[in-house]
Amino acid sequence: MPDIRMYRGATIRSTCARNPFRGGRRGQERVVEIMTGSGVAQAELDGDGPSAATRFLLVLTHGAGGSAASPDLLTVRDAALGLGGLVARVIQPYRVRGARAPGSAVRQDAAWIEVVAALTAFAPGVPLIQGGRSNGARVACRTAAAVGARAVIALAFPLRPPGPAGQSRVAELRAAGTAGAAVLVVAGERDPFGIPGAGDADRVVIVPGETHSLKGHRAVIAAAVTEWLPGVLRSGASS
Repeated sequence: MPDIRMYRGATIRSTCARNPFRGGRRGQERVVEIMTGSGVAQAELDGDGPSAATRFLLVLTHGAGGSAASPDLLTVRDAALGLGGLVARVIQPYRVRGARAPGSAVRQDAAWIEVVAALTAFAPGVPLIQGGRSNGARVACRTAAAVGARAVIALAFPLRPPGPAGQSRVAELRAAGTAGAAVLVVAGERDPFGIPGAGDADRVVIVPGETHSLKGHRAVIAAAVTEWLPGVLRSGASS
């Protein structure tokens, strides 16, 4: 029978164990459904914990019309698991409904905050890292302050919308840093949506030859995370 519980205003329905991070093997899919004000979100969970060895919780999400199984998100997931983290890859409510466009940023952010609040209840007391690719990176940056994220991993952050008249979104990117979160940007060298400057984040890694999709060069993306994130966790622990 499904396990239905309330966490800070969001409802989690799980057919897994009492704590769905526990009891699964690496590669075994565990999914929870999270009820938000915008509908049902789904989170695909990886990691065996939490335990005394758990270092952080990483919550990731997709681009506007994409999925939580994009190559760059899976690369970041694997890197985070190797660093001792728990990982949740979230399919946002509009994608669960089958829509390709996220709609109102205000509603999208509100639903994301509900999702993250529910997931952090599974891993209390560990640092929260959040991130995503493209539109998901925008959401992670915009909500960093609201959810208390220690850091943000922004993959293929779309610095400007298509077309010559598109206004820069750099303020969204910088908002996370202003809120006190460390920010890692990973961008393709040939991304038509623009590449953030070195001063727009704590670290900007440019992947040679890659476009907005970041489909290749997985070793470069993994190295960016494994070289940067441990320092962020250490600095947070000592502050």
